[in-house]
Amino acid sequence: MDKVFKALADETRRRLLDRLHEDNGQTLGELSEHFAMTRQSVTQHLAVLEAANLVSAVRRGREKLHYLNPVPLHEIQERWIDKFERPRLGALGAVKRRAEEAMTDKPTFVYVTYIESTPEKVWEALTDADLTAAYWGHSNVSDWRPGSRWEHVRTDGSRVADVVGTVVVSERPTRLVTTWAAPDQEDQRDRHSRVTFDIRPHADIVRLTVTHEDLNDEGERADAATGWPAVLSNLKSLLETGSALPQKPWQVPAR
Repeated sequence: MDKVFKALADETRRRLLDRLHEDNGQTLGELSEHFAMTRQSVTQHLAVLEAANLVSAVRRGREKLHYLNPVPLHEIQERWIDKFERPRLGALGAVKRRAEEAMTDKPTFVYVTYIESTPEKVWEALTDADLTAAYWGHSNVSDWRPGSRWEHVRTDGSRVADVVGTVVVSERPTRLVTTWAAPDQEDQRDRHSRVTFDIRPHADIVRLTVTHEDLNDEGERADAATGWPAVLSNLKSLLETGSALPQKPWQVPAR
């Protein structure tokens, strides 16, 4: 237990656990992308987590995959939390999270739509270069593997990318998480926003939730609130009727 508390005392190691909780089974290279430090330093932090049995490493060919082991955390919960009034602590935690969300300076936009389709077809519509070109006016180009780069490329033949980013999570056909940045801000991690596509089947329809978070200001949130409904309405039309809307997403009136 002493090793567990020592491991959890460091912010970097807690962030590593958060990354594995979000996307379990990552390589050293994939984990290192999220930290402004050398791979050797990340390796040292992982070694402390492994010694505390909070992380397990499994070889897959030449790669070494790291997995979160929640058992020590569960033991802490049983010994140090469950003996107290858990419902009251849960309520206090919920209040704290809402307060933190209200005080954050990074706006978030969430949009939900229902589409008469299948999760696989919705996934293809979000990731296929030709399909995105048909309803978005840009082609989303990537191999869609975690850690890969993706580009939002104009379809006018110029090959100009208006948005670039990294694939964070790729769980076909239910969840896709990517970072978004202007090409001239690709190296400025604090300027990146993050988009999550959550695709869930409901009988014969699909519930698509798009969460655009870590927006830099209210101006970017306003742009997202205008852009996403237009884009997703166009996607819905294409999947349900075979044709996109007559207007491009940026030509759809905001009000």
